[in-house]
Amino acid sequence: MHNSAAPEPRRVMAADGVAIATYEFGDPDASTVLLVHGFASSALGNWHLTGWVRDLLRAGRHVIAIDQRGHGASDKPHDPRRYSMQILAEDVLTVLDAFLLGEVQFAGYSLGARVGWKAAREYPDRITAAVLGGIPDGDPLTRFRVDQAREFIANGEAPDDRLTATYVQMAAGIPNNDLSALLALVEGMRDGEQPNVGNAPSQQLLFATGSDDRIVEKSRALSAASPHGTFFEIPGRNHFNAPTSREFRAAAIEFLAEQPN
Repeated sequence: MHNSAAPEPRRVMAADGVAIATYEFGDPDASTVLLVHGFASSALGNWHLTGWVRDLLRAGRHVIAIDQRGHGASDKPHDPRRYSMQILAEDVLTVLDAFLLGEVQFAGYSLGARVGWKAAREYPDRITAAVLGGIPDGDPLTRFRVDQAREFIANGEAPDDRLTATYVQMAAGIPNNDLSALLALVEGMRDGEQPNVGNAPSQQLLFATGSDDRIVEKSRALSAASPHGTFFEIPGRNHFNAPTSREFRAAAIEFLAEQPN
């Protein structure tokens, strides 16, 4: 019987003083999978409550899950300068160093997958393979209306822009989210390096996107452009409910098991 009860978070300090909450599960002597969640989610919400931690433990893995800065139990600065793709990738390295992990496999969803793309490029000697779920090319929040999000935070006025309304209302519905911190993240990550068909990591990569997700074909194109990319279409899932898919979990765990540890 695997005990996958959520532990209290261990806080790891980034170079700029932001505390990153981490959660450790399983035998530290087993091979490690690092889990990184999506925008406005958390380590426990994205990975623990959905069965990923349980199934990885059953597969004999050691698991580290992190709350990205601005999320969960991590610090939530309101300054956009504290957020960029480079900074979020450096947070991954900080966690690996804090746990004395030389090599890990990586699984990320949405924002976490975009961070995984960057981290795999930056630290190929530390990330040996990656599962990248719900990842499009470019920045999916380019159209996000920061002005309308600010109005929502200030007076509750619902955004007119459909994409902005979807993300703001989703984020506001999750307990303990700090909308000002999430808005700072959106602002801070704009104009930075994003995944595209010309900058793919060289590792073995599994791309997985829901069949009902509007970005599915862009994810498939990223996979085709990657030197060692494989694509899995998550049946009957959209962008927001794909992490709960049993088929997605099974495909990811099988893929990771096939890679050198």
